[in-house]
Amino acid sequence: MSVLNSQVSESRSLRSLTDIRPTVCQVLHSLAIGGAEVLADRLARGLSDRYRFVFACLDEVGVLGKRLQDDGFSVRFLNRGTGIDLGCARRLALVTREEKVDLLHTHQYTPFVYGMMSRLFQRYRPILFTEHGRFHPDCPRRKRIWFNRCMIRRSDRMLGVGRDVRRALIENEGFPGHRTEIIYNGIDLARFRQDFHGRDSIRRECGISADAFVVTMVARLDPIKDHLTAIRTIEHVRSRIPDACLLIAGDGPEHSSIEMEIRRRNLQNAVRMLGMRRDIPELLGASDVVLLTSVSEGIPLTLIEGMAASLPVVATDVGGVREIVVPGETGVLAAACDDSSLAAAILLLASDQSLRKELGKSGRRRAEELFSEQRMHAEYEKLYREMVTK
Repeated sequence: MSVLNSQVSESRSLRSLTDIRPTVCQVLHSLAIGGAEVLADRLARGLSDRYRFVFACLDEVGVLGKRLQDDGFSVRFLNRGTGIDLGCARRLALVTREEKVDLLHTHQYTPFVYGMMSRLFQRYRPILFTEHGRFHPDCPRRKRIWFNRCMIRRSDRMLGVGRDVRRALIENEGFPGHRTEIIYNGIDLARFRQDFHGRDSIRRECGISADAFVVTMVARLDPIKDHLTAIRTIEHVRSRIPDACLLIAGDGPEHSSIEMEIRRRNLQNAVRMLGMRRDIPELLGASDVVLLTSVSEGIPLTLIEGMAASLPVVATDVGGVREIVVPGETGVLAAACDDSSLAAAILLLASDQSLRKELGKSGRRRAEELFSEQRMHAEYEKLYREMVTK
């Protein structure tokens, strides 16, 4: 079977003649586990009663993609080559024709580019572009602005997952402000219980004592997340709290360099590399503080999850983080790469249990007000409806 079909049978991949739902094709780099990918997965599952979802992955199917295939979704692998791969754009056009796609929903900039290029080989289909975060440093590039303005069409819409991302789309990408909106990321709040009772069992599994102070960071192991600052931070904390522990959940290209740094600083007893986890709510339920040390961010789901679990947040003040975390109300922010300030914030929280509880409760309320999955789904559904009926 060809890579285009990606092990999806013809009967499952092609649109049923009796299915009258509009078809949305979500285009991503891959369906490995990450913020954009989880959002795409949850969006498809949450809106499948009104829209038929198919997926096109430029680079790999990934763990989430295999789960979606197992659950009956069509997931196509486009096998993108190096450079600008016109063949990949042509294969995407073929997918949209075969699947009778009404709307392309592209996640992140490169899939958006391939969505626009695919229209060179097919009839017009509107594109919704969701930008989940920005690279660092983020600055305007004239050629890219020119390309974007030439390729977008009147019915295309652009979304930032927060105010800072929307601003970058307008100022650095040249997109028109009146067609560039915000939809905040949301999560299934019901999964993050405030009355979690498995704290001790999770700690035993991780080899941590019941009374240890536990800081947890959930993020893919990517340079932009700057795990090395997190390691330096816990080293500072350990100088005051010898049994403090950092749990790192996630996988990615920086795995070996992070492990090397842990060994170099002799922190093997202080840092646990847990790999990819499917029990994040339980892991957070066994934690005292959630940490994020990124140098650039959009609206990180991991911080919303931490607040939903009623945990105080310690994070770097980058990108859209301040749109989630209210300093002094739901957590503490520090400058990127500033391990000393991050450690000071963690030590403050470690010394004051009542403050941790107060910030955690405020965080849960804020998550319920702004970052519920139901609210996010309703806003995407409204936008889908507007775009497919024009």
